[in-house]
Amino acid sequence: MNERSAIQELTSRLEQLEAEKAVRAVMARYMELCDDLGPATPMDELGELFAQDAVWAGVGPRYAATFGGYEGRDAIVAMLGRYRGPPPHFAMNAHFLCSESITVDRESARGSWMMLQASTYADGRSDLRSARLRVRFVREQGEWRISRFETENLFSRAVERWDDPTPVPVPAKS
Repeated sequence: MNERSAIQELTSRLEQLEAEKAVRAVMARYMELCDDLGPATPMDELGELFAQDAVWAGVGPRYAATFGGYEGRDAIVAMLGRYRGPPPHFAMNAHFLCSESITVDRESARGSWMMLQASTYADGRSDLRSARLRVRFVREQGEWRISRFETENLFSRAVERWDDPTPVPVPAKS
């Protein structure tokens, strides 16, 4: 391999890694904003995470019926905005992503994650959910954005409560 080819290959690999990092950052920010949907949530920023013609869809038997689908950035932001309240839908919400797989092909990317979501609702009920996320991304105006977001429920389980007021056990001071 000559020097020019080696530099092109390294440049291509670097661009791939940077794209993967950017896609990962979009997902992390999306989840962070969804963890705290309320009156102070920056909905413009949330909207900017999506392409203009993005699709957000619940898929599979449970989530297709529960969530349905939304086409276009404005429709997605409006749907997410309903969770802001008043009162906010969630008293506590935490998303955890794992089993990540990201594939980049120049101006588009695909990602998949396993998601665990722990929630307490405004009415005091709590549950634990798991979903498979399949997400497509496009580079739009130089920024990576979600072009298709699919969430498919794997399981849901009611729980009594998340925050136990019992003190955290720690070793005694000597």
